[in-house]
Amino acid sequence: MKQAIVARSDLGMGEGKLAAQVAHASLSAYENADDDAQRAWKQGGQKKIVLKATGESELQELAEEARRAGVPYALIRDAGHTQLEPGTVTTLAVGPAPENEVDRVTGDLSLY
Repeated sequence: MKQAIVARSDLGMGEGKLAAQVAHASLSAYENADDDAQRAWKQGGQKKIVLKATGESELQELAEEARRAGVPYALIRDAGHTQLEPGTVTTLAVGPAPENEVDRVTGDLSLY
């Protein structure tokens, strides 16, 4: 079991902002997973990886791939309280799901 969090590299988010957005995405996708996936991921050490996307359109395409594959996912929009405009799409989490299913959606991306 694995989770991949994909963050936009074009926004210039500070390290703290990036960490917060990754955390929002991870938790939201976890909450979208079924009980069996949640349990298996937690028991397996909550494996996760953070990857780069070039922009919003890439995140939207990946979210659609995850939806079609039946993999839990969460697309995060910023509230706009600090660095970004309200509604800015910042991150996408894919999984928790079996590694091969997550890799089918995110396997071509680079590490953040």
